[in-house]
Amino acid sequence: MPKPANKANRKPKRLFRLVRSRFSHAPSDYRLRLSAKPQASVHKGTDGAQAKYALFVPHEYKGDRTYPLILFLHGAGEWGMDGQKQLTVGLGPALRKREKTFPFIVIFPQSQKKTWPVDVNNRDEINDLVATWSDQQAEGKRALAILSEIMKTYRVDPERICLTGLSMGGFGTWSLAASQPDRWAAIAPICGGGDPQSAEKFKHIPCWCFHGGADPIVPPASSRAMIKALWAAGSHPNYTEYPGVGHESWEKAYDTNDLYEWFLKQRSKKKPLQEGPKRTPSN
Repeated sequence: MPKPANKANRKPKRLFRLVRSRFSHAPSDYRLRLSAKPQASVHKGTDGAQAKYALFVPHEYKGDRTYPLILFLHGAGEWGMDGQKQLTVGLGPALRKREKTFPFIVIFPQSQKKTWPVDVNNRDEINDLVATWSDQQAEGKRALAILSEIMKTYRVDPERICLTGLSMGGFGTWSLAASQPDRWAAIAPICGGGDPQSAEKFKHIPCWCFHGGADPIVPPASSRAMIKALWAAGSHPNYTEYPGVGHESWEKAYDTNDLYEWFLKQRSKKKPLQEGPKRTPSN
């Protein structure tokens, strides 16, 4: 379990005091138009198990050049098997406003593990929830496998792969940055937390972290501790804390055009994967 702040450790209830309504504000029939040619996709694991996910391909994509990519990790309330619910909160609604000109390929994996509701008084359940997107867990492994699959199928720039997530996905962003430090061009964890002792492993990755100053679910001390650790390691992360904003800081964060412009400027120092062949989205 990450130890973002002493106060949070003494009172685990504050770490993830989830409220169902916070994750149910999007209409049930909401659908993001994934691209000019919608693509609801299915990943088949090595064990034959299938998992639905969503893929956004820029409207201008022709396969004649490489494109930057964003891997988005959703929060606890969007788990499921439909491959759509993860589009209703966070990056999905923000992308919908910008879809005609959005320059990134975006992968929206969906956790099949039931992460909500959770007993906030049960430390083991909380630990298991925040570790969902770890590369040691099935959901994290699947997300990375889907990324590799898309890298082989589409013209993705291997030096411009960005990682972001909210709440449970914010924890996942910090976790995957530490365990896969050569993969990401930039990270943007939102209202999550991690292990400050891991900062040395990914101090070279450009980071822009967001949190609500009045977050009652994941205290902002969780993000502050990570930012402090990165500075101590010699990094220069960006940190935006919204005064008076609660847990839904992702609404402001993903509506920040500067975030996407910042993503576009970042490049990783190492090529983690080879780009795939040219491909035009199928009908």
